[in-house]
Amino acid sequence: MKTYDVIFIGSGHACWHGALILKMMGKRVALVERDLVGGTCTNYGCDAKILLDSPFELKEALERYRNIGITGESQIDWKALMQYKKQYIGALPAALEGLFSQFGFDLIRGEAKFLDNTTIRVGEETYSAKHFVIGTGQTYIPLDIPGKEYFHDSREFLDLDEIPEHVTFVGAGIISMEFASLCLALGKKVDIVTNTNATLEQHPQAYAEKIVEKMKAQGANFVFDATVSEIEKTETAYRLKTKEGANIETDYILVAVGRRANVDGMDLDKIGIEYSARGIKVDAHLRTTVKNIYASGDVIDKRIPKLTPTAEFESNYIALDILNPLNGKICYPAIPNLVFTLPRIAQVGVSVAEAEAHPEQYRVERNAVGTTMAWLNKNQRDEHFTFIFDQKKKLVGAAVFSDDAGAYIDILTIIINQKLGAQDLQKMIFSFPTQTYGLISSLIPLFLKK
Repeated sequence: MKTYDVIFIGSGHACWHGALILKMMGKRVALVERDLVGGTCTNYGCDAKILLDSPFELKEALERYRNIGITGESQIDWKALMQYKKQYIGALPAALEGLFSQFGFDLIRGEAKFLDNTTIRVGEETYSAKHFVIGTGQTYIPLDIPGKEYFHDSREFLDLDEIPEHVTFVGAGIISMEFASLCLALGKKVDIVTNTNATLEQHPQAYAEKIVEKMKAQGANFVFDATVSEIEKTETAYRLKTKEGANIETDYILVAVGRRANVDGMDLDKIGIEYSARGIKVDAHLRTTVKNIYASGDVIDKRIPKLTPTAEFESNYIALDILNPLNGKICYPAIPNLVFTLPRIAQVGVSVAEAEAHPEQYRVERNAVGTTMAWLNKNQRDEHFTFIFDQKKKLVGAAVFSDDAGAYIDILTIIINQKLGAQDLQKMIFSFPTQTYGLISSLIPLFLKK
């Protein structure tokens, strides 16, 4: 039986960043992986999505200048784009495996099962460690209804050589809205069926409604407050039925109604680790109910955003906590999150909904910068900022609607986390003319507002 100081179960961002710190400090480290090296984000999540999405973002930008400098129509060749994606993203597992080898990690292939709190079995071999870190992420939640075998998930969609002419999405969260944006830009027919009365419910609804309006103008059909009850295969396609009586004939059905903790098969019950579909229960040091076993990333039961950079932050924290048992409790900064619709929606810190629910604590300022900065922001006429200040006139939250929301929200995250105010920003000089300059110029007077 081979023995290590720390074994990470998983090889994605929730694991390997912390593993690198421990290895550099002389610890014996191994990673266990039963799927593609690098995990969900690297192989069939964020990385694949942004690679496929980028040409659509460029096309949107060109369209804004139609007849004012741009003529002709740009076309996206999905098949060629997908070939590029498979070539580039497909090479990442081998590249990461080579990198891990250089770092000196042992990569153990297979599914880990706990025998006790210091021992796992992978295949026919057993391994022991002083500490374990579970970073297995989340998995797709299927709908258990007649015809469920005809559903597809996001992983399958991100590998399609051709997009079907008619795509139906079940669920109106991030995955559905992002992928629907791509399908509509390709001229495909799109339905979005959801059992709620809104989309992107964890994000500013004023911005989500703007996306819905744009999608409807592109031909999208939204079916709200509907519960999918059955899928039938027809001679040429599929028929989606709802309990409310809707019938949709479609070529492809993607279900994105949520994700659950990916903990199956590890025998966590056997050793007393508490978990639910929401994730593994952890304490303020990210330790499970078995104290030498940690959890990292999306597999944790937590309220903060389940994002790749959050997983990396937790992985690094766990490594330092193992190295220093007296390390302080984990303290999360303000965490930005970004929806890659067209345009993007970003938010950080105190949400717009929370601020509006507590006007005695927060001041909400809205700035329709698209109407005043079109010359600077690549003609994004609908670009919009929302800033949230506390009673001390500190920026504590923000939301952005823009193709460049990612760049904006990162700047705003720094301002929030560092508690910068108008005087701090006025001591700095920013490049001009840039969109960042426009953001700061819009923000500074709002700090001073009475």
